[in-house]
Amino acid sequence: MVRTRFAPSPTGYMHLGNLRSALYTYLYAKHNGGRFILRIEDTDRERYVEGATDVIYRTLQSIGMQWDEGPDIGGDYGPYVQSERKAMYLPYAEQLVREGKAYYCFCTKEELDERRAAAAARGETFKYDKHCLHMSREEVERRLAAGEPYVIRQNVPETGEASFDDVIYGHIAVDCAELDDMILIKADGMPTYNFANVIDDHTMGITHVMRGNEYLASTPKYNLLYDAFGWEKPAYIHMTPIMRDAQHKLSKRDGDAYFEDYLNKGYLKEAIVNYVALLGWNPGDEREFFTLDELIEAFSIEGMSKSPAIFDVNKLTWMNAEYIRRLSPEAFTAHAAPYYAEAGIGGMDTGILCRILQPRTEVFTQIPGMVDFLAALPEYEADLFTNKKSKTNPEVAKAVLELVIPKLEALPDWTEEALHETLLGLAAAQGMKNGTLLWPVRIALAGRQVTPGGAIEIAALLGREESLRRLNEGLKKL
Repeated sequence: MVRTRFAPSPTGYMHLGNLRSALYTYLYAKHNGGRFILRIEDTDRERYVEGATDVIYRTLQSIGMQWDEGPDIGGDYGPYVQSERKAMYLPYAEQLVREGKAYYCFCTKEELDERRAAAAARGETFKYDKHCLHMSREEVERRLAAGEPYVIRQNVPETGEASFDDVIYGHIAVDCAELDDMILIKADGMPTYNFANVIDDHTMGITHVMRGNEYLASTPKYNLLYDAFGWEKPAYIHMTPIMRDAQHKLSKRDGDAYFEDYLNKGYLKEAIVNYVALLGWNPGDEREFFTLDELIEAFSIEGMSKSPAIFDVNKLTWMNAEYIRRLSPEAFTAHAAPYYAEAGIGGMDTGILCRILQPRTEVFTQIPGMVDFLAALPEYEADLFTNKKSKTNPEVAKAVLELVIPKLEALPDWTEEALHETLLGLAAAQGMKNGTLLWPVRIALAGRQVTPGGAIEIAALLGREESLRRLNEGLKKL
């Protein structure tokens, strides 16, 4: 059975690159009838952020990516948090020490810094020189008994090559002479990321490892560990990075790196997931819109790209607008409600607001800027009443408002239908084009030339008292 894992570090919000890794890992498992495992890799305590694990849970669950095994639901291969597995790593490292495939290293930070500086002075790249490998067993035991701090290092062969076959990139080989003796167990007793990764993947029965291609350089070291233990290696599938442009990765500083950044900017999670799925994967046909179930059905490794994916926020915004237009009126209103409240129009007719805003909204954060005139009439000058297409100017507008205001004051029912019948009936009775009458009314009601609705919808939203107040204020300007 295919067993994949998503193994994030709890260091903050979900980066879009991590989200894509989780998504592809999930899709591959589900497409192949396998199991999707969530593992929390929290061995780097310096970068650990309190509450970040809950962010991971919340993000995946909100999208619909439910894991089959994980910290909160358990499974046959737990614990699923690395810090809770701490006791299991040292015995594996000690096994390698006994077999000569790893060794205790007592070099201090100061000693290593001195050697690193010396290598730099020679114009060389620093590589640990296996200094402690040649220590006698008696010396090692004496120093251990004395409680000296130590790490355990992998004893990388000095000749030969370390290689692996990646599903996307093919065969990759590295000369062992270029590899450092990486630390397996740190001085605090915690495993390094690389060592814990191998132990966890093997003991959890992971069959396919899907991760970013920044780990391509580390994978030969992983495979040396698999070889040292005599374990079967998983299949490796390394994904290309997501870039902001040809030179730059997505960055936290620019506010374009995290899933929640885009939720806060008013994007729908379904649109974000759909777009992220297409960053580095092609379904092989012309489809662009997918539900999560449709992604599961369509996903294949063959559709994954070797080229970096460029994150185009304009394309995401276009896709988000399409998703917004496909929402039911009830769903649109539910998403828009916080933005109505922010704009100060929470009590207005949501049916009218939905009708005028849904076709025009690309991201929900646009809404306050589109409707702020409803909460407070902006300052404007009389020349705003001039419009060549509608054949209006301040003189025409004055005549229109003098005609309209008494009719609206006498209107028994202030409804959209009654407003429509009254205003268009008045234009017809005067032999006037609809635009000639409606333009001055809209300017007086909105104080701006571009609005998401026309004069009739705006008057219905504002209500009788506020509409008449604004119309009279407009008349005073003329």
